[in-house]
Amino acid sequence: MTFRAFDLNGKVALITGGNSGIGLGMAEGLAAAGAAVCIWGTNAAKNATAAERLQQHGGKVQTLVCDVGDEAAVERAFAQTLAALGRVDACFVNAGVGGRREVQSFMEMTTAEWRRVLGVNLDGAFYTLRAAARHMVGRPGGGSLVVTASLAAISGQARGEHYAASKGGLISMMKALSVELARQGVRANAILPGWIDTPMTERTLRWDRFVEKVLPRVPVRRWGTGDDFAGIAVYLASDASSYHTGDTFIIDGAYSIF
Repeated sequence: MTFRAFDLNGKVALITGGNSGIGLGMAEGLAAAGAAVCIWGTNAAKNATAAERLQQHGGKVQTLVCDVGDEAAVERAFAQTLAALGRVDACFVNAGVGGRREVQSFMEMTTAEWRRVLGVNLDGAFYTLRAAARHMVGRPGGGSLVVTASLAAISGQARGEHYAASKGGLISMMKALSVELARQGVRANAILPGWIDTPMTERTLRWDRFVEKVLPRVPVRRWGTGDDFAGIAVYLASDASSYHTGDTFIIDGAYSIF
């Protein structure tokens, strides 16, 4: 008999920041496993390109332009997602921004820069998770909530205090949600990527000095890619993870333990 716990046919997955990088890798894995997929992104052209790629798997694909830092925009986008696809079984909160390079030190960081990062990474996650949780607890079957955090949440990163704070907040929020929503059948987990080759990191990962110093500390001896997150996305959206909640998954090629 075929083991079908990873079969996502009949399920709907929402991925914010899903038009590139880790989010697109997740979306591709979910679509390949049979899920209907909705991706939110701020760039309509990138959304369209991602949709063409996802449609090759034969399932339903929806894209929406949404800035998750805008509470009203999130509410509208979630309502549009439900109108188009009927339900959301798994919500992957992946949209995020990094710190600006011109920040030279914590002492010089402006309040505007602090709020810019937390406004997307933490407030945006709150808006999205709240909309998804309201939907999931209001229907039979529960669902799966997943956030993309970062190793920065559990390790030091100079000049990135705002980014680290936002990602650490995500881990704490998911642990709390895993307890609060367990009896409604809603799971909550966090993914912590290591050094992944994405549009956000490509400049850093192509800097010779950085590659020389950091890549030898990655036992797998390569940077991660968005495709490396397809499997964990399928697992967390599937019935195979029905008893797995409140966890943090480190996907970093063993960088953090070497």
